[in-house]
Amino acid sequence: MQFTNGVKQKMSRSQVKTSDMLIGALLRVPAQAIHHRLISELNAAGFHELRVPHMAVLQFPGPDGVRPGILAERAGISKQAMNQLLGSLENLGYIHRSNSPNGGRARIVRFTQRGHAAYSKIHDILHSIEREWSAELGPERFAQLKELLMVVWESPLVH
Repeated sequence: MQFTNGVKQKMSRSQVKTSDMLIGALLRVPAQAIHHRLISELNAAGFHELRVPHMAVLQFPGPDGVRPGILAERAGISKQAMNQLLGSLENLGYIHRSNSPNGGRARIVRFTQRGHAAYSKIHDILHSIEREWSAELGPERFAQLKELLMVVWESPLVH
């Protein structure tokens, strides 16, 4: 949003100079587009209840066999917010929470059959997105993009 004389105006991409774009926006915009595409296609495939906030749980590497606190840390949200999302997904039949096999108070998240089906569909959609992006950028440039993002992923920059 941009403010002109106190009035909010939505900025179009054409109003933003590429040289003014900072890394946060350059990474956020494609990630948001992917999340919206995932939800749209999941909804069309019969997973009608899923919404963008659920992606905090369903993101790679997935919640199956993981404690809620770890999921919250991965998503960068509070444990309380994660537990609300997990409660929603549990009520919708995608996951269930059970006691850890190690005992104690720890809980473990597990996919239900429906959850496994949705997670599998997410992988199919992501492969489709990768094929489209590769066609748009060209295979060599797309491979370079992925390679550079892996360097960042494995670097201390994100830890």
